[in-house]
Amino acid sequence: MAHVTLMSGPERRRRWSADEQREILMAAFSPGAVVADVARQYEVATSLIYKWRREVLAARDDGGFVPAVVVDGASDVGPAADRGPAIVIELPHGARVTISADTPAALVTATLRALR
Repeated sequence: MAHVTLMSGPERRRRWSADEQREILMAAFSPGAVVADVARQYEVATSLIYKWRREVLAARDDGGFVPAVVVDGASDVGPAADRGPAIVIELPHGARVTISADTPAALVTATLRALR
């Protein structure tokens, strides 16, 4: 049976608070979730969920590049130095992430996404 929502009054569009949007996005893009199913559950269009996601991602992305610094003699890199070439990422608060050449691609991807 079809589901029909009758809206009365002057306002035809529903308003979603930032908390509601965040809750819906978390549900829609959690592992194993199907966006269409979440959209039906919260009675929102799938296109609106994708629009909210684009807006969140655009706000997170400053669109700029960070400078790359090439350092000769990476003697202070640590234990990864004996495993071959590595990428060292220095974060503003002083933390350092070292990615060696033999690191699995899935781990590199997860690390870089977490740093973003």
